[in-house]
Amino acid sequence: MSPAKLTFGLLGGALLIMIFIWMGFALYLAYTKMDVVLKYLKNSTAVLALSHYRRQGVWGQLHLIAEIAALVTCPKRHVTNGTLSGEDLNSLPASLKRLLVIWRWGIIILCGLLFLFGGIGGVAGWL
Repeated sequence: MSPAKLTFGLLGGALLIMIFIWMGFALYLAYTKMDVVLKYLKNSTAVLALSHYRRQGVWGQLHLIAEIAALVTCPKRHVTNGTLSGEDLNSLPASLKRLLVIWRWGIIILCGLLFLFGGIGGVAGWL
């Protein structure tokens, strides 16, 4: 195995480990902060429609926190079409908003890097 393949494989493995750590962080947010988030976003129809995922186990919790993070990260479209209440969003604590936005952008970047590594490995013929 060449040093390039080994380095590429180690970086890809580290990326996968980081994604799992990031998902663990999402579960931490879902199980410790979900009550607070749902309390502050109680007038938003999008959050009310998604709240049934809360009773569907781990995958439901991950889906719910990911969707709420998406709403908080890019709220302009959702506020204009009425699915997210602007007052609710403004009342959400800034530290919690920051955590949700950081999580969302982090998972987007990590998954993008994983696809980039897969594409490069595929083009190079290593996969």
